Amino acid sequence: MSEDNCADNVIPLPNVTGKTLSKVIKYCKRHVDSSASAAKTNKKAFDADFFIVDQATLFDLILAANYLNIKSLLDLTCQTVADMIKGKKSRGDSEDVQYFYTGES
Repeated sequence: MSEDNCADNVIPLPNVTGKTLSKVIKYCKRHVDSSASAAKTNKKAFDADFFIVDQATLFDLILAANYLNIKSLLDLTCQTVADMIKGKKSRGDSEDVQYFYTGES
């Protein structure tokens, strides 16, 4: 690829910020080889730490995973959001969901 000077070309990613892309690359590098069982254990620990981010970053990761078609990352980010919603205390029927997504009551 570098012989063809493809590495010098820009690949536009208008829907992904640099900060989010760097997290996606970090995730992908960590999940490249899933064959060894010890590596699977390390990946679970990595994933647990990886998703300790603010809501905005988590939603950016969901959008990036969807845009870049990275199914494993999309599944994990969506599961993280589902777990966050599941743990919410009820303030009102639709108020909680609206607050979770917009930060506004």
